[in-house]
Amino acid sequence: MRVAVFSTKPYDSRFLTAANAGAGHELVFLEPRLSLETAPLAGGSTAVCAFVNDDLGVAVLEALADTGVRLVALRSAGFNHVDLSAARRLGLTVARVPGYSPYAVAEHCAGLILALNRKIHRAYNRVREHNFALNGLLGFDLHGRTVGVVGTGKIGVRFARIMAGFGCRVLAADPYPTDDAVAAGASYVPLETLLAESDIVTLHCPLTPDTHHLIDEQRIGQMRDGVMLVNTSRGALVDTTAVINGLKSGKIGHLGLDVYEEEATLFFEDLSDQMLSDDVFSRLVTFPNVLITGHQAFFTEEALHNIAATTISSLSGYGREGSARHIDPAALVC
Repeated sequence: MRVAVFSTKPYDSRFLTAANAGAGHELVFLEPRLSLETAPLAGGSTAVCAFVNDDLGVAVLEALADTGVRLVALRSAGFNHVDLSAARRLGLTVARVPGYSPYAVAEHCAGLILALNRKIHRAYNRVREHNFALNGLLGFDLHGRTVGVVGTGKIGVRFARIMAGFGCRVLAADPYPTDDAVAAGASYVPLETLLAESDIVTLHCPLTPDTHHLIDEQRIGQMRDGVMLVNTSRGALVDTTAVINGLKSGKIGHLGLDVYEEEATLFFEDLSDQMLSDDVFSRLVTFPNVLITGHQAFFTEEALHNIAATTISSLSGYGREGSARHIDPAALVC
């Protein structure tokens, strides 16, 4: 099967090529992001392989269908960037990677918390300038603190277990409670209770119409003064303007982000020689109590291996049976 792989980075081609060694698909690696302008590059391909910031709206899907594409294989768990109703109408099968390494994202979230709390990023820069003063680097013990976990899927459960290991009190909020989260040490409470009682609030839920701007001005107002907020899920879970206001007022004492709601034109690219036109993002990085990584949480050897293996398996399954093995039927309820 000929597959057009969009948004290709060197690590994508490395892991996909290795996973494809015994499958025999023709992988055409393309650096550009998938958009209406680049969709014709998929001409002659049965499938496209897309990443989180590729455009899979109705216009792009129609263009892909016109070129003969029948399968969209996502190299991600999230599918909020796909117009599923349009895909169904056009007869396009959509596959995703429902689980690749929940440990990777959970551990990165814990890393952001530790770095923010103990000001490790600021201390690193100080020491490089031979400044060994400790003023401004005061942190707090995680032991005994309350951590609120919003979303208790595989990642949320593993993160809850990590925080329980630090001796934290772990609260959880999710419309679908699981025994796994309770076994990991979490106690389910309403979201309002979680926000009011947590010293640290972390987000581990998918982006849906119901969760868009889940953290807005009202919910920030329900949080403890000086709260630490960490988002490693999807950028639009957070109203960035409201968060900036929370930082300015001191309501938010620490902010850790691995995602950003307008990240599509920023993340995964080297823009070090350019002036950023995004004034909101530029404002965020001026705060000394903000730590941002560029959608890096998933980026481990194990995760990339699993993403590639699942993607190739989906392609092979579609080639043999006309359907992708790793599609989530719930994702197609439009």
